[in-house]
Formats: sequence, C-alpha cells, structure tokens
Amino acid sequence: MNFLRRVPILPSLITLAVALSSAVAVSPVFDAATGGDIVDAFLERPLSYVVLAPVSGILDTLTLLGAGQHIALLLSAIVVFVVWRSLDAKAGLKRHAVATGVFFACIVATYAAMAFLPRPMASLGANNDAVLKIDFHSHTTASHDGHQSVEALREWHRKAGYDVAYVTDHANVSGAERGVVVNANPVSGGVTILQSIETTWSGEHVSIPNAQRVYKGLLTATLADVDTQGLRLASFVAGREPVVIWNHPRNLDGLPPATGAGSIGVRAIEIVNGAPKDAARLRANRAAIIAMAQGGAVALVAGSDNHGYGFATPGWTIMMIVGWRGASPDALGLKIEQGIREGGFRATRVAERRVADPGKSLPLLAASAFTVPWTMLKTISNDERGWWLVWTWLIWGAATLMRRRRQAAQ
Repeated sequence: MNFLRRVPILPSLITLAVALSSAVAVSPVFDAATGGDIVDAFLERPLSYVVLAPVSGILDTLTLLGAGQHIALLLSAIVVFVVWRSLDAKAGLKRHAVATGVFFACIVATYAAMAFLPRPMASLGANNDAVLKIDFHSHTTASHDGHQSVEALREWHRKAGYDVAYVTDHANVSGAERGVVVNANPVSGGVTILQSIETTWSGEHVSIPNAQRVYKGLLTATLADVDTQGLRLASFVAGREPVVIWNHPRNLDGLPPATGAGSIGVRAIEIVNGAPKDAARLRANRAAIIAMAQGGAVALVAGSDNHGYGFATPGWTIMMIVGWRGASPDALGLKIEQGIREGGFRATRVAERRVADPGKSLPLLAASAFTVPWTMLKTISNDERGWWLVWTWLIWGAATLMRRRRQAAQ
C-alpha cells in the first residue's frame, strides 16, 4: 500500500489514456442517419469550456448517457470502491464508514453538478449561411415537468448553438406564446422561439407545430390528444397539412407515416432525444427508425427534450433554407413546415453528439466503465487533451502536498 501511494498510478493511467486516444480521435458530432461526418457543421467549444476540459467532458458525457449506462457506471464504481476498501486491512469500521459516506456524497455531488451547475456549453457551428439549426422538442414551466422560463430556455438554446427552438409544452401553448411575442424580427437577431405542442396520438407522444396558432381543431378539448377527424379535415388543403412529429417513438407500428399531399400521418420522427430514459432506446432502435423514415418519406429530427436540467444537448436538426435570416418568425416557421412536407427524408439531417453506444448489447452495457470514458477521450480536441494533463497533474500534486503536510504534522 505504501508503494502504491508513492507511485502516481491514477494520473499516469489518465495521461496514457489521453495520449493514446489522440491516435484514434473521432469527430465529436456525426450524422445520426449515416454515421458519417457532418460536412458543413462542427462542434464549437468556447475557451472556458476548453480550460475546464475534464469538468466539461465528464459532465457533458453524463448528461448525454442513457439510463442503463448510468446504472452500469454506478454499479462499476461501487464494485471498485468495495475492492479498494477491502485492500485496507488495517482500517476500522469507523474509517470504512467515513470513506463510504464520502464516496456516496461524491456521487450525489457529481450528478447534482451535471444537472444544476452552470457551465460553458459546446455548440454547433456552421460554415454555410443557409444552415438552420433547430430543436423540435423543449419544455418551459408551462409543462408540469418543465423547470425553465421561456427566456431561460432561449438563452440555453443560444449557448447550444441553435437558431430555432420549438416549445412543445404538454397540452399547453402559453409558454410558447410568451416566447413568440418577443422574437426578433427578422430572425437573425437571436434564437427564434416557435410554437408547438406535445400531445398524444394512439398512445404515442407527438408534437404539432402551430397547432392552436395556425391550425385549430386538431386536438381534443383538453389538448391532451389528437382529434383524428380534425387532423383529417385540416389535411385536405394540399401543401398546408399539419406536420406531425413523432416524439421518442416507442412502438414503431403505432402511428402511420403520411403518404403524400392531403394525407394524415407522421411527417417527422425523432432519432435523437435528450431524456435519459429515451436516449438509449432511440439509439438501440436507430436502424428501425431510419428504415421507417425512409420507407415513409419521413424527416428525421432531434429533440433536446430539455426540461431545464443540464448544459449539454444531444443533437441538432439541420435544414438548408437559403435566406432564412431575413425572414419573420412566422414566415420561417412556415418554411420549416413546407421543407418537411416537400422534402420528407431528404429535408433534414441530424447532427448528434458522440457518446458510447452499447446498442442492445448487454456485454457492452456492462463495460460502460471502460467504453464511456474512452469514447469521451476520443472526441476531445488536442487543446482539451493539454488541459486534461494540466488538471490531472495539478490535482495529484496538490493532493500529494496535502498528504505530506498531514504526515509531517503527526
């Protein structure tokens, strides 16, 4: 044990991992449909994000993981902790109890920091003025599970690099309306809030842009469900059919895709969602979602599903709309809907943040303690690698100095 304490094993292993990861570096964002690189968009990291690289990387990664990966990481940490404590044969019950309390306090503090600690955000940059970056799924305090005002939501989306955020509160449009009335006109002045609403259709969650604003009678009186007859009537006007977006699909046979002009059905479907309970399921069902979208000429979209927690977004929907910066908010919303109706699967691309993806493999899920940090390190920039090394050795040096001072005092 004394030998292990003298040798900087942990900082040496971190240094080795950081160095090796540079040889197999990959882009931190990728095309969710093809798995390839996004040509005209890239991840931007502010200087403060880079300087705090270990904090930024770890908390972002935790924010983007699925629920199963969180469980796997926690179980792995507990196993390592138990093994570590068992090696200290001289420790008494009190010492083990204190160590256990500190261990679980660190876990709670880490997750609290992930959810609540304000920190710099990585954003999506673009090298083409026609690129429009959209979040089709977010919530304000007008939802029962929302924890952001609409202006706080706008600021969160600005930091994440979005141009448009659809507010999709549950059976409610009041939060969206508060954001719409203070939009910049033309829209180039900041993040544009557009109105949508999240409701259910045959047990599945969907959102419908401009429902209750442009389209009336699409929903039941409580706004909690789609009125199929109302949707059918609203779809009679070719080229103005409501755009139904399927949020975090569960049963891919549960809703029909739209079959063209004048038809009712899903015209867009989420392939990326930021809620931990849905993120992993969508990744595991990626191939089926893509097949359904291609077969039905349905657009793929991303939804942060932001409820006011965390400071990382899982993906951005990209549309190419020439001249969108000079449009009014309402005109831009109509252009987005028109693009989805006419372009279908080709109307959008989804840029997704890269994290370890076990798919449906239980062994890979069980190995999350290795795959998650390794994938994170592969996606960081060389500047971030430098700051990882700086912080690793600074913390080790400070800990060593404090330990020596305690020993000298004794």
